[in-house]
Amino acid sequence: MAVTLAIDVHGLRKEFMVQKNREGLKGAVRDLFRREYNQVRAVKDISFQIPEGEICGYIGENGAGKSTTIKMLTGILVPTAGEIRVNGYIPYKEREKFVRGIGVVFGQRSQLWWDLGVVESFQLLKKVYRVEDADYRERLAELTDRLQLGELLNRPVRKLSLGQRMRCELAASLIHNPKILFLDEPTIGLDIVVKTEIREFLKSINQRFGTTILLTTHDLQDIEALCSRVIMLDDGRIIYDGGLEELKNRWGKGKEVILRFAQPASLQRLKELTAGLEVHWSLDNEMTAKVWIPQEQAGVSEVLGRVVNAVAIEDIKIIETTTDDIVREIYKSGSAETKPARETEVTLHG
Repeated sequence: MAVTLAIDVHGLRKEFMVQKNREGLKGAVRDLFRREYNQVRAVKDISFQIPEGEICGYIGENGAGKSTTIKMLTGILVPTAGEIRVNGYIPYKEREKFVRGIGVVFGQRSQLWWDLGVVESFQLLKKVYRVEDADYRERLAELTDRLQLGELLNRPVRKLSLGQRMRCELAASLIHNPKILFLDEPTIGLDIVVKTEIREFLKSINQRFGTTILLTTHDLQDIEALCSRVIMLDDGRIIYDGGLEELKNRWGKGKEVILRFAQPASLQRLKELTAGLEVHWSLDNEMTAKVWIPQEQAGVSEVLGRVVNAVAIEDIKIIETTTDDIVREIYKSGSAETKPARETEVTLHG
């Protein structure tokens, strides 16, 4: 069965001309008459495909090219080179038809009118997207219920807290039931309770309506909670595109297990019990020990099986390598595979 693509990108590139300012008064005067520019390539010939109904995490450090890519995918920016199809449309060419099938949430920019009541913003968006009255009423009722907006609908947007506004922004982006939802830092600055509510809501609309979601975020707990696939950018290039579990397996260093014993245990005894497993023991005190289990060297169950049968244990805590740790390690090394050579900037005169 053929897979239908929601997003299809080939050789996508975006270059900007950035003015190069010379130092001092003399340099400023020269800039008035003869400016120099650096050609900066923000996105460097990337290709990827996202099937309908997938939730994909699009991650990278500041300046990696994430937001530039999202702006091209949503038709805000025109690519320098390459091909884009989103819902079958070329975003920057077929704007009117294209925008009816997408929803966008930029965490630090609002699509709501600041001084209007929330529901008035929704009514304006209804007209922009040409949503039928019956569909709008049904959709608004569901979003109000799911995102707990009842008390917020008549408040001016400027009087909402950040968490309240983000719930309203999500509702605004979904009022026309788009096939694809682009989320750029949707949980930035929110407390853990609101973040959890938003994650659960996003999972539910994906499952119910098959909504495709492309999520950019610095909060890797968003990725863990929502995404099965991750695309990772560095310096405008894709350095990893694959499953989240595969990424963990490839880059996870191992697990640390903390054991609290019912009776004193010696380091020598613990090492004897796990001989041949290539694990590393350390003793905090005679009642508490830590064992480091390297990735692919031994299983936690095998180590615990040997110890539990010989020593009485009161408590066990397993600490895994987190996604944050893995991503930090990848960026430190430069690549999930191999580090591509960075391009030099080209100086142009104009």
